[in-house]
Amino acid sequence: MLYAFAAATPALANTSTLTQVSSFGTNPGALQMYDYVPTTAGSDAPLVVALHGCTQTATDYYDDSGWPKYADLWGFDVVFPQQTSSNNSEDCFDWYTPSDDSRGDGEAASIIQMVDYMEAHYSINPSRVYVTGMSAGGGMTADLLADYPDVFASGSIDSGLPAQCATSQTVAYTCMDSAVSDTVAQWTALAKNSDPGYTGSWPTVQIWQGTADYTVSTSNSTELMDQWTGVWGIGQSASSTASLTGGTTESLYENAAGVPVVEVFAVSGMGHGLAVNPGSSIDECGTTGAYFLSYICSSYYTALFWGLNGSSTASASASASASASASASASASPSNSASPSPSASASASPSVSASASPSASASASSTYATSCYTASNYAQTTAGRAYQSGGYAYADGSNQDMGLWNTFYTTSLEETSPGYYVIVSSCP
Repeated sequence: MLYAFAAATPALANTSTLTQVSSFGTNPGALQMYDYVPTTAGSDAPLVVALHGCTQTATDYYDDSGWPKYADLWGFDVVFPQQTSSNNSEDCFDWYTPSDDSRGDGEAASIIQMVDYMEAHYSINPSRVYVTGMSAGGGMTADLLADYPDVFASGSIDSGLPAQCATSQTVAYTCMDSAVSDTVAQWTALAKNSDPGYTGSWPTVQIWQGTADYTVSTSNSTELMDQWTGVWGIGQSASSTASLTGGTTESLYENAAGVPVVEVFAVSGMGHGLAVNPGSSIDECGTTGAYFLSYICSSYYTALFWGLNGSSTASASASASASASASASASASPSNSASPSPSASASASPSVSASASPSASASASSTYATSCYTASNYAQTTAGRAYQSGGYAYADGSNQDMGLWNTFYTTSLEETSPGYYVIVSSCP
């Protein structure tokens, strides 16, 4: 795996703040809504719903999770739902009661009303709505993905539990202790039966958990993997693995087209919480505190998985280096509207696609005799001109996305400087 992280993220001028929305619908779950709409958000912006854990607030998640950093940098909106003590004395989202975690009911319905509010008041791309959450928020995230596969394109479950694992508070503790021994088929049915009439494509899913989590048993990450690979109809053996910072192991589970649709991140030695990694580099985020643990910036890798950085790459780790190398130019002068209302054009939001033209590198070495090679993506990697990650091939140096890593896809690569390859339409 190749990584070339940028040294630091240039600060963006942004006057947006976390704002409470007092009226967003009938609110059957009696939740509170907070939104964050950065000035960098253009028209047709993505939307992220971020759910806090027990004993936390929307402000805690806003301050410590790292999501505002990437919203500013890449131009998307964030909703931070907040539980109330009148609902739950520990401020936990109710992921274990059917009247709150089922489609059309209670807290789940309130969160969907928040999404509807954002789509009605801002320029949101309805096909790019995502949800993430930690602990109880992670449990609710899994429920929402199963309840509303027509709303959420993807989700990230941090230290959470499988969808519809529990039907009462008593059973919830059984799930947390992982005393549930359902089969893959049973876990799959629990998710699919949450919206039994649904026939469309299911959300892709990321799963994060520490190996020393003694609040939510680590076997829950396996059960989540079983559930969502089952929903996708794929096997439970990882297609590939990679080692990341913070003692993190990433396992990818690909569909028949070689696209990762389920990703599992096991953080060695981490307890119960959300993985953060404070700092100013592009892959660093968040603030350490109660249940915000310093290992790796999970929000960064989730944002990459969702393509929020402008990349179409399905694997989070595969697009990491491309995102980092492009982020400085993308964030230095975002050509967005300064208006709090996201009214800028779709092209205004900073794009840091892996396919950004590396013209500077191509012209920097005028005396270098360029070479060009046309071959299958598989052959390009075996020849050392590209590398593969998550079933995709990427050009060495430029990190451009070449498409699926196999013998059927053919790409022309030009070596513009030693070890630096860019995609060209054809070779002379």
